Amino acid sequence: MVDLVPVFDGHNDFLLRLLHAPAQREEMWLHGEGRGHLDLPRMRKGGFAGGFFAIYIPSPIAHNALDFQALMDRPPYEVPLPDLMHYTGAQPTALAMAAHLLWMERAAPHDFKVCRTAAEVRACLKSGVIAGIMHMEGAEAIDPGLDALYAFHAMGLRSLGPVWSRPTVFGYGVPFRFPGSPDTGPGLTEAGKDLVRACNELKIMIDLSHLNEKGFDDVARLTDAPLVATHSNAHDVTPSTRNLTDRQLAMIRESGGMVGLNFATVFLRPDGRRSPVMTWEPVMRHLDHLLANLGEDHVGLGSDFDGATVPDGITDVAGLPNLVAAMRAHGYDAALIAKICHENWLALLDRTLAA
Repeated sequence: MVDLVPVFDGHNDFLLRLLHAPAQREEMWLHGEGRGHLDLPRMRKGGFAGGFFAIYIPSPIAHNALDFQALMDRPPYEVPLPDLMHYTGAQPTALAMAAHLLWMERAAPHDFKVCRTAAEVRACLKSGVIAGIMHMEGAEAIDPGLDALYAFHAMGLRSLGPVWSRPTVFGYGVPFRFPGSPDTGPGLTEAGKDLVRACNELKIMIDLSHLNEKGFDDVARLTDAPLVATHSNAHDVTPSTRNLTDRQLAMIRESGGMVGLNFATVFLRPDGRRSPVMTWEPVMRHLDHLLANLGEDHVGLGSDFDGATVPDGITDVAGLPNLVAAMRAHGYDAALIAKICHENWLALLDRTLAA
């Protein structure tokens, strides 16, 4: 029997799957229908102990109709940015996804809990209950006056990225471009700066993934919390706009923050391709680089399950033990693996969330 290492994950898009097929959500969550990356049985099989569950607003159909997947398998490429979305159009979708997350707890109360404090997360890992933290990937559903921020916080929101890879009233996301620099435009708007201050007040963690370089710097100047990128990799290894430069990694380290390794092949492979056919070598190169620049207390995992193409060696959440085995084979000892898999995220939550 495999001795599972518990994994706390920095990012997944399982709620997006539920959004697209609400009538099948019981099968998708409780039993698993054999598609996608996540469901309760496979989480148990892979040692998935908890993570950030993203509320994400899909782009309009006209933008989604473009064949991005094919484009991202033929570098160099640049995916055009979607247009800014108004909060009145985004809020119903965000509310539906928040409701799906809360339903997951009601449907499996002995197996899953929506956590609002670091203490609740730790209690879940101790008892074997999967811990879920409500995250918002892109703040399209938040009005400029921030009233909705307080409403979502009351529902359980504890982590927020001001942007996905498109503009919001708060800032500017990086386009999916390879090769490319994250320095792609202006920084936070005045509303974005107000958003950072409000998140600090509410102890909502700010996620820097998808934010461009000037926006990253603005958050660093304003925030009183550690800098966190829940699902990003090393630009030095894979020069995608979505990956972090060594300067950014140094700022995250100095703040006591975290980076979660993204499993998306386009951000792992040095050639920037989407193909899942790859060895463990690029994965270990990214981990080695993050550890060298951040230190062993500031690196975790941020899978992007159900939101990206992942390596064949992982395939889905049940494949997490394969990644652990690859880390062992690469020479990481048990203590370092435990830090990367869950301990560093738990310590980060102690530093960012309300008690």
